[in-house]
Amino acid sequence: MESAQIIILVVFVLAIVYSIKFLQKKKIAVTDPVPALLTESLGKLVPFYRQLDVQKKKEFEERAALFLTQVRITGVKTQVEDIDRILIAASAMIPIFNFKGWKYHNLNEVLLYPDSFDHEYKQEGNGRNVLGMVGSGAMNNVMILSQHELRQAFINKTGRDNTAIHEFVHLLDKSDGGIDGIPESLMHRKYVVPWLQLMQQKINDIIADKSDINPYGATNEAEFFAVVSEYFFERPEMLKEKHPDLHNLLLKIFNPAEA
Repeated sequence: MESAQIIILVVFVLAIVYSIKFLQKKKIAVTDPVPALLTESLGKLVPFYRQLDVQKKKEFEERAALFLTQVRITGVKTQVEDIDRILIAASAMIPIFNFKGWKYHNLNEVLLYPDSFDHEYKQEGNGRNVLGMVGSGAMNNVMILSQHELRQAFINKTGRDNTAIHEFVHLLDKSDGGIDGIPESLMHRKYVVPWLQLMQQKINDIIADKSDINPYGATNEAEFFAVVSEYFFERPEMLKEKHPDLHNLLLKIFNPAEA
């Protein structure tokens, strides 16, 4: 009798584990319509979109709209507005725009928190210094973003930081199996060693306080890649002027046709 109960318990546990894995892989149905002011908002708030020609703007709009039908955006203690959905979709498209047909297969849902949170996803108490995060474990295929930071990044026209772009770059990095700062699925193999060498050099410069790159980029190679990608997309001319070698390699990664 005892053995039979154990077998039933094991079967029950395995069924639960299978169900969780199935739900994590399954895309969440998205029923919200694409925002009516998508084109107008992109034109007002997204510099990357503004510099595109007419045909590419149309492509950007179509891919952003498609993203919004495939990834659910959920507010946690906040109301998700159309502007939030538009800015998240734009942030998703910017790093992958030059890769036709690319989709975020490792993302089902974006959780929008009103402001910063901690590493345990708590919105109250001390240690709330996180503005964006790509989930893992039980939160796999989920991204968390600060609503306030999402909007501020696009309102501030002179900044070099954009948390949403940062997190989507982490997802790109993760697409080859791990978040390690080496986007092997995008980068030609011959650039891997030069990229590793340049990363280490630039990280050392940050540590020595000889760089204008966000100090958070010195945390590790993964964070360096995400931080300098923000810089590349937000202030490309400044990056080209101050770090031509870095700009050149990032161009080869994100826009190989122009490199």
